[in-house]
Amino acid sequence: MLSDLDNFYLKKEEPSKSCLLALREIILAQDKHITTELKYGMPFFCYKGKMFCYLWLNKKSSEPYIGIVEGKLVDHPQLITEKRSRMKIILFNPKKDLPIKTIRLILKQTLDLYRKGVIKFKEKN
Repeated sequence: MLSDLDNFYLKKEEPSKSCLLALREIILAQDKHITTELKYGMPFFCYKGKMFCYLWLNKKSSEPYIGIVEGKLVDHPQLITEKRSRMKIILFNPKKDLPIKTIRLILKQTLDLYRKGVIKFKEKN
């Protein structure tokens, strides 16, 4: 039986489904301490138990995006704030190749905030 998390991806239509699945793999490959779970109906990725990013589809354009939870602390020209005060997103055209170097750079900058203690959290033993 498939989990609700698996069903999130499988219920999406192509090409968004493949794009989201590829983004999931890129995110999970960044660090062995990254886990994923379904929160608020969307896949959230946690670093040592603390939420750091999520995947969703833009309401207007239906384009997949990565949402960076502490985006206000990450400076990259492709991250956009829109009407959010804390989070930033990076949108992707699911019909084009993903900018993998850019994604990895943004994820590294974000994860470094956790690794260096800029974002405080309780580590699980």
